[in-house]
Amino acid sequence: MRTESVILENKTGLHARPAADFVKKASSFKSDIKLIKDGSEFNGKSILNVLSMGAVKGTKITIKAEGADEDLAVSNLVSLIKSFNE
Repeated sequence: MRTESVILENKTGLHARPAADFVKKASSFKSDIKLIKDGSEFNGKSILNVLSMGAVKGTKITIKAEGADEDLAVSNLVSLIKSFNE
């Protein structure tokens, strides 16, 4: 299992387009992907779960992956989240 935390810095947080991009990328990995916000876990491969997190600017989220490609999954997903901040 691998985890890494990141702070959402973009002004709209993890809204529709970034959430869809995240789910698309997460779904490309074999590992089980979870997002953790305020102690609650959300399925990172489900658009409804990602949107229901209500992740706004300044939110700290932890990306957790468990499986064959967990290291690659976490590093790629963290980079994706950081790219939303630019």
